[in-house]
Amino acid sequence: MQYDIVVVMDPIASINPAKDTTFAMLLEAQHRGHRLHYVLPGGLFLRDGVVLARAATLEVRDDAHDWFSLGEPHVLPLGSGQAVLMRTDPPVDADYLHDTQLLDFARMQGALVVNDPRGLRDFNEKLAALLFPDCCPPTLVSRDAAALKAFVHAHEEAVLKPLDGMGGRSIFRASTRDPNLNVILETLTGGGRHLAMAQRYLPEIVDGDKRVLLVDGEPVEYALARIPQGDEFRGNLAAGGRGEGRPLTAREKQIAARVGPEMKRRGMLFVGLDVIGDWMTELNVTSPTGVRELEKQFGINIVGKLFDAIESRLAATAND
Repeated sequence: MQYDIVVVMDPIASINPAKDTTFAMLLEAQHRGHRLHYVLPGGLFLRDGVVLARAATLEVRDDAHDWFSLGEPHVLPLGSGQAVLMRTDPPVDADYLHDTQLLDFARMQGALVVNDPRGLRDFNEKLAALLFPDCCPPTLVSRDAAALKAFVHAHEEAVLKPLDGMGGRSIFRASTRDPNLNVILETLTGGGRHLAMAQRYLPEIVDGDKRVLLVDGEPVEYALARIPQGDEFRGNLAAGGRGEGRPLTAREKQIAARVGPEMKRRGMLFVGLDVIGDWMTELNVTSPTGVRELEKQFGINIVGKLFDAIESRLAATAND
């Protein structure tokens, strides 16, 4: 059956189609015969209790130089028979939260929103991992610079980061000998106004910060290890890390089995777990990436599994 697939994403003209996971989703949806609609930036709005989108029909091509065409802009009511892919990148600021609130109206009007807007609001990607503390390294979240400094001293070396960053931005590796520790903590907490996270430094990072993908609660059989390069301790691809696919380890499967059922229950169909060594450090729900690299290396169809889940839910709703 043909459905309308509505995508809310960062400007499509600026993506790298060879690496963009949202683009992989769109290629799969188009391959299955679904109609694509691209929501123009800032295009969600509410009129008399009905959420609508300023959108354009979309055609995509797996071409590094010419990957999309947009049709004429139109106003599209959001509701039944549609899947809305909410795929804009953090920060999760007031504008992002307001969009998720509008998408709640779409959900109540019958649309399937991926991921569920309630989960997008509830799951800060740093804090959400701590719903599963047995899967995480020792962690402290605090505004108190003295407490965070004591944590660093207790573990001798720690990673310090804000709660709203992405792509490795504003992440610090600090030790008890770091002469800049005080100013790092002052900067991250805004002088005690903002929460910051401290996690025990995991030396296994040299083997990669691994992205484990969950599709409808089930793990993809391979993880993307993002390996730091040169003198960089961060593995994030945005920070210059090198991506390399690897089969899941027994511990990664254990973590996925712990986290997956709760994500499925919450309507989080596509989730990325960040795992270093034996420990989950973050739980990504806004716009997890890594699909194109894994699909290319192993010849698998990850977004195919995602659209199997999407179509199953849309069909069930149509039959209610």
